[in-house]
Amino acid sequence: MRKIWIADDDESIRLILEESLASSGFETKSFENGEKLVSELEKTRPDLIITDVQMPGMLGYDILKHVNNNYDNLPVIVMTAFTDMQAAIDSFGGGAFDYIPKPFDLEDALSVIERALEEKPKTKGLKKDTKLDIIGESSAMQEVFRSIGKLSNTIATVLIQGESGTGKELIAKSLHKNSPRNDMPFIALNMADIPKELVESELFGHEKGSFTGAVDKRIGRFEQANGGTLFLDEIGDMPLDSQTRLLRVLSNKEFYRVGGDRPIKVDVRIIAATHQNINNLVAQKKFREDLFYRLNVIKIEVPPLRKRKEDIYDLIKHFLKNFSDSLDEDLRVISDEARKSMEKYDWPGNVRQLENVCYWLTLMSPSQNIKVQDLPNEVKNFETSDLPASSWEEGLQNWLKNVSMNIDSGLSEIAISKIEKMLIKTALERSNGKKNDAAQILGWGRNTLSKKMKEHGI
Repeated sequence: MRKIWIADDDESIRLILEESLASSGFETKSFENGEKLVSELEKTRPDLIITDVQMPGMLGYDILKHVNNNYDNLPVIVMTAFTDMQAAIDSFGGGAFDYIPKPFDLEDALSVIERALEEKPKTKGLKKDTKLDIIGESSAMQEVFRSIGKLSNTIATVLIQGESGTGKELIAKSLHKNSPRNDMPFIALNMADIPKELVESELFGHEKGSFTGAVDKRIGRFEQANGGTLFLDEIGDMPLDSQTRLLRVLSNKEFYRVGGDRPIKVDVRIIAATHQNINNLVAQKKFREDLFYRLNVIKIEVPPLRKRKEDIYDLIKHFLKNFSDSLDEDLRVISDEARKSMEKYDWPGNVRQLENVCYWLTLMSPSQNIKVQDLPNEVKNFETSDLPASSWEEGLQNWLKNVSMNIDSGLSEIAISKIEKMLIKTALERSNGKKNDAAQILGWGRNTLSKKMKEHGI
């Protein structure tokens, strides 16, 4: 029987995990602090350790470090209520197999535990604090943070996909700063901003006199990024002929400056990003398929703001505080009514648009307390495209009349079951099949949703 040890100063968490793990066939032992667990490790060892981060005395990261320094192939899972990017980086960078955000879903936790026991853990060194302003407690952003954390000790090629304004460059910078190349250059180039005829000169540089206007030799972005990371933003806008040359550089790790006759060797990590659907561009012959597979080694999907509205309030507070400090203005505080209006809005420009609105509010709101009437017109006047109540109520009523004609009892049970099934399917569709997001949309817990899905055969 596989042994799992639990360290958490919260007795209720220990009891829940112990009961759940025991019912799944594991032998468990729990500790109220890290010191007791480490002391017990000197006598015997388990197959897996689950530890909270914040405990009196020895922290979870201290346990993690101790295990990595002294015990080979002993996986550690970290639990934390601090669900920001740095928590993921510290966990994975410290050698954790995975981290579980609190509050956690038992089904998800058991899945992580099973994987940890099946896979061989990797030992890593702790990372320094490289926190950037990437904010989000939504499950969608937790997946992004988890990806950044898992990639923290690699130089893997990454493709970041997301709408304009979602923060793709911030994620690219985070990947670089938490990589083995963090002390080397990070060079960013937006392909959409470069005239077609200058793309190759920007990427690879040029020799003096190589074309009209080339009055001096120019070092390109690949050379500037040598040893570090080159971030190619809006890669979908790169011309096809330049794509061919880029592919050659990625394959051979060398290139020629425009007008040059000497090959230049480079060692560069590539992170690319786009707001476009690259698969569609490939199908339309606008993007090379072989280059796509070169770049799409690991893909990170950045959610639009409308799909993580639970993060909006934290982002508002963050931006208002930053602008208050930088502009030397009194700190603005958003009222509940104004917050609700901003959470209802769809934010087509995503986080960048929200940041701009917060800047505007810092300068233009007449008082420190931001009210609905202080918001920009497009935000306060935003209306959803829901059907009027009369439309769906009439349709529902007609359906109920038809159903009731064929039964003598149980109308309520039948109607509630049908509506509940439709609600679940709608929430799953809105969340792209992600149960945590769907449960939040419905106002249920994850376990409740899983139970209901089984009941309805979904």
